[in-house]
Formats: sequence, structure tokens, C-alpha cells
Amino acid sequence: MAQNQVSDFKSGFVAIIARPNVGKSTLLNRLVGQKIAITTPLAQTTRKNIKGIYCDENSQIVFIDTPGIHKPKNKLGEALLVQSKSIADDVDLILFLVDANFEAGRGDKWIFENYIKEAKSPVLLVLNKVDTIADLAKREVNTYSYKKLFEKPVESVKISAKTGRNINDLIEKIKKYIPEGQKLYDDDEVTDSNMREIASEIIREKIIFLTKDEIPHNCAVIIENYSEEENMDRISAQIIVASDSQKKIIIGKGGAMIKEIGTRARLELEKILEKKVFLELFVKVVKNWQKDDNFIKSLGLDVK
Repeated sequence: MAQNQVSDFKSGFVAIIARPNVGKSTLLNRLVGQKIAITTPLAQTTRKNIKGIYCDENSQIVFIDTPGIHKPKNKLGEALLVQSKSIADDVDLILFLVDANFEAGRGDKWIFENYIKEAKSPVLLVLNKVDTIADLAKREVNTYSYKKLFEKPVESVKISAKTGRNINDLIEKIKKYIPEGQKLYDDDEVTDSNMREIASEIIREKIIFLTKDEIPHNCAVIIENYSEEENMDRISAQIIVASDSQKKIIIGKGGAMIKEIGTRARLELEKILEKKVFLELFVKVVKNWQKDDNFIKSLGLDVK
């Protein structure tokens, strides 16, 4: 890591906290200028705290994309909650990301009461998806419903993570909360995730897109082998599912589904790596793995 002190240079950590499917991963990718977190139309896609590193001439901001906060239904859900809660007091700023299309709902209020209200870190209210709401009066009513949650005035900003609208304004507001300090990472680093982790997440993203509601929260991806060669990376991955019927869905008729998953994942990995990728996928059934503490820990997730 770079350690040179820069005059008036700011550096710090910012957590992005929200209920599921508000656009945390889309925002993180927008902020760092490339895809490092998977994005899908389904809730609870993110499973680990993912760091994205933003750099400009006078600042370095490390954004942390947390799993969407929701009431857990099993050990996996509890582990995702631990991931989100673990960083709330250890950052310089919390972005409370909400959907500008709706008034504050039960999920937002639960997050506020359990995460935001007692947080030691300052909070910036970020209203996302403003590109999808044409009724400005309704937007202001929705904004007020979120501000009412706070006992004192809270600074806010309206953005579109999808289109990039007001992202520069968001960055400038964030900088006001970030202390002076040294660079934490080299200039060319955009994430602290390694390629094994990125490959695993990209494969899982393709499964979510292609299987819709049939598989997503019942699968995990483990990279069994990752070898780097000069002109090609070779990756062997195991897709974990909870039942034999889910295995059949992943494989598909005549192996068509797993072939399509592999093709889409390989093409995206080749784009990231800028070289050829040889990708092998296997499917394994682990009954009720979402309720197994030891198995969840093996995925790198903390359990209560």
C-alpha cells in the first residue's frame, strides 16, 4: 500500500446500508467506475461486505457494499445480517440508501431503529432511482418521510446510481465527512477482493439471472482451483445447491443451462482480465447448507 502523506489529502471508509434491492451494488460499481459487485433484479444478492476504492487528485474513499438488511430466515440470513452490522460503527460515514419512489416503509424504519439511530458514525441520506420518478411533488413527500425518521436535521442527496445523475454531488458531500489522511491503497486498485472471489460472484450472478426465482438463494459457488497463465486463466468452480431437483435445474436439459452459465461467466471474466479464460463448472448437492454453521463459515461468512 502507498504510504506517502499528501497535503490536504482525505481518506476514509464509507458504508452503504439499505434494505435489499435498493441499488447498493449498482451504486458501488458507479462510484469506482467498473463492475466489482454483482447486480441482479433480485433482493439479497450481495452476501459479503465488498470494498470499492474511489480515487481522485485529493481523496481516496473506500466504499463498503453491505448485504441488504432483512429479517433472517435461516443461518445464512443471520450471517448476512452480521456482515452488515459489523461495520456500522467502524466507518467515517454511513450512506443510508433508500428508494425515492416510495415513502419510508417498515423495512427502512427497522434499519433506522436497529442500525442508524444508535450509530456512532454520521449519516448521509441518499435517495436513489430519481430517474424513475416523474412526479416531483411525490418525490418530496417520499423524501420527507425518510427525514422524519431522524430526530435532528440530516443532510440528503438525490441520485441515480443507474444513470450517474448527481454522483459528483454525492462525492463532494461525502468528502466533507472524510478526515485528512494517507492513501490506503495504490492508485490502480479498485477493490480488495481477489480474482477468486470475483470469479465466484460472477458465476453466481449468471445463475441468478438464468434461473430467476428457482435457485438464487439456494446456491453458493466455491472456486476449487484458479491458476494464472500468461495468456489464459484456468478456473474450476463448484456450484453448491440444496437439493437434487435444484441440481437438475442448474444442469438443464442436455446440460444446456450449465453450459450457458459457464459461457456468460467466462465472457465477463475475459473482459475483466483482458485475456482468455478456461472455466469448468461442477454441481454438488449439500442438503440444507443454508442452515449449517460450519458450511456457511467455509464460505467466509461470520455466524452469530
